Amino acid sequence: MEFTLKNDYVELCNLLKLTGIADSGGRGKIMVAEGLVSVDGQPESRKTAKIRDGQVVECMGQTIKVVAGEVSPL
Repeated sequence: MEFTLKNDYVELCNLLKLTGIADSGGRGKIMVAEGLVSVDGQPESRKTAKIRDGQVVECMGQTIKVVAGEVSPL
């Protein structure tokens, strides 16, 4: 699946929630802690890792490609 960023990055646990892989951010954190998530083919243990444009996240047999959207001005 593809996820379009609304800002420069999204935190990993929130990405899992927003894509429906985890039913909550808390569940996303648990999935990361259990070693179920990889980023760009490498295991990721940082629950709030900043996921940016071009990165690929894998979890529970699902693949998420993160793409840039329009960045909101500050």
